[in-house]
Amino acid sequence: MSEVVHFYQTGTFTVGNRLVTPEERAGQASMERTNALTSGHRACQGCGEALGARYAVDAAMRAVNGRLAAANATGCLEVFSTPYPETSWQLPWFHSLFGNTAAVATGMAAAFKVKAKKSGGAETRVIAMGGDGGTTDIGFGCLSGMFERNDDVLYICYDNEAYMNTGVQRSSATPPAARTTTTQVAGDEPGNAWGQGKDVPLIAMAHGIPYVATATVADLRDLERKVTKAMSVRGARYIHILVPCPLGWGHGSGLTVQMARMAQQTGIFPVFEAEYGEVTGVSKIRRKIPVEQYLKPQKRFAHLFGKNADLTVIARIQAMADRNIKDYGLIDEEEVETHPTAVQGDERAHHF
Repeated sequence: MSEVVHFYQTGTFTVGNRLVTPEERAGQASMERTNALTSGHRACQGCGEALGARYAVDAAMRAVNGRLAAANATGCLEVFSTPYPETSWQLPWFHSLFGNTAAVATGMAAAFKVKAKKSGGAETRVIAMGGDGGTTDIGFGCLSGMFERNDDVLYICYDNEAYMNTGVQRSSATPPAARTTTTQVAGDEPGNAWGQGKDVPLIAMAHGIPYVATATVADLRDLERKVTKAMSVRGARYIHILVPCPLGWGHGSGLTVQMARMAQQTGIFPVFEAEYGEVTGVSKIRRKIPVEQYLKPQKRFAHLFGKNADLTVIARIQAMADRNIKDYGLIDEEEVETHPTAVQGDERAHHF
């Protein structure tokens, strides 16, 4: 006789069943969750960043028993969560400038350490948060300094691959061939130029810091686990989360999680973790899909399909994904599928 398992609302902000042990429950399924980013914010429908931030910050809060403060760069997350004089944050939260979030968080961590030493009380831990613009571009120098000094801060980058808040301009995390307001569909190579940008997770690893990880909003339990692990470590830590943006990417608002999942399943966005510069674990691809399946729902890649489809560009993107699969061991060697490509040689791997 089978028994129906009910998923239900508990009367708080939690949802889920109570059949798993307490230590196995996600932060969002716990009745004690902090709801750090509460309802009432002004994010777009289907915003991947709001979803990622909610899970990441709640996981960090639970890991340190609520003794947490955040520094937040200017950007989408700051704008939609704190329209003056209102706020959706339920923790000590500091709005830094676009480019100095890592430095501000470093100062906060130092101040909390001194305060705890003088008072003899528990130390408040610090996270820093920013989008790809404030992380890979404007704030890159301060971030590298934080890594080099090994400051006790967890920096979380919510990567939606462009400056979405100011009108979808290109950032150094924007993928090749993608259309933005500053990389128009024109010229011999329409969309964003090839051979540019930064792979910040790899740059963070090159600093030899204690912990680096990538994650997506398609696997929230994995995201929570990595944030929890990061908060158990002292020193500089970095987590790079892919957060699809329906507005900037041009996909349906109900496809956000699916887009993130396909980015991982193609190999375009490798999901892994590393300690002191060495990869210690990867999320294997369960069912590899071609990059076309990921690109087609996004209007920013519409010029690659239809009457004037450019199969060469699609092949180059496929080559990038296949290179990531090989470099990170995302599929067992005997299971790797080969795809025809019109490109000679290896394309530089790039995290979309």
